[in-house]
Amino acid sequence: MALRESGEDYLESIYVLSERQGIVRSIDVAEYLGVTKASVSKAMAALESTGYVEMGKRDVHLTERGLEVARQMWERHCFFVGLLKDAGVSAEVASQEGCHMEHCLSEESFEKLKSMLGRDGDRDQ
Repeated sequence: MALRESGEDYLESIYVLSERQGIVRSIDVAEYLGVTKASVSKAMAALESTGYVEMGKRDVHLTERGLEVARQMWERHCFFVGLLKDAGVSAEVASQEGCHMEHCLSEESFEKLKSMLGRDGDRDQ
């Protein structure tokens, strides 16, 4: 089953939060994404049933499958945000638009674009 954009965003948010703080709780994801805890609960149930996350009593973990997707989305996010900022777009707009751009390209197109521009996704953003 293919993930939708929102599912990719949830996985990416778990990845970013786990890199920042280690343990990730559903409330952390809700605050990070600006959604309700109920929305997170519903999304986590769907992601768990498809093998992308594992829910603990108080926290959520990415599975290997989820981690792979999350890292891919974060790389794309950083790539597009960096590209837009380098083009002179404000940080706020670059972040918003980079978030949309990361979802719309195939892996082949993304790799060719990276190669053509001679840059990698900078994951330090």
